[in-house]
Amino acid sequence: MRTEEESLTKIYIDLPNHWATGGESLWALPLGGDLYEIRNAPFHAYGINWGDIVRAHSNGPKLKPEVREVVAPSGNKTLRVFLNKKLGQEKQDAILASLQHLDISWERADEHYVAIDIHPGSDYQAVCDRLMELETERTLEYETCEAREAGSFDDFPSEDE
Repeated sequence: MRTEEESLTKIYIDLPNHWATGGESLWALPLGGDLYEIRNAPFHAYGINWGDIVRAHSNGPKLKPEVREVVAPSGNKTLRVFLNKKLGQEKQDAILASLQHLDISWERADEHYVAIDIHPGSDYQAVCDRLMELETERTLEYETCEAREAGSFDDFPSEDE
């Protein structure tokens, strides 16, 4: 019998305007046809969240399916946090654990960059308020991850284009 993890596949999001990368791969559960359920927090794409059902299809047999649209939002929201590089792992873990009561989960991209998944029904504003306090203390910086450009998962094009 296959576990859900064995059934996950990678799908791709093209991000030509993003400040950090040209694209992002996400884990997704194939639902049949061109539909997939996102199974990790995005670290770069905007307007897409854990649990969203997306339509994705491949432009070739050796290419990952590329996300075209969100078909059914999950209700989750994503925030991305850049922890101060001077903080040790223990202090970072304590900061993240202090947010746990707000019904969130998180994933690390590396030792200082974290994607926070705010579950449906959680107090999104309370999480943002706490992160803003920590940002004022210079403990971290954060960004919200709602869509930047209509019909795109990308950042805004740079002004010199």
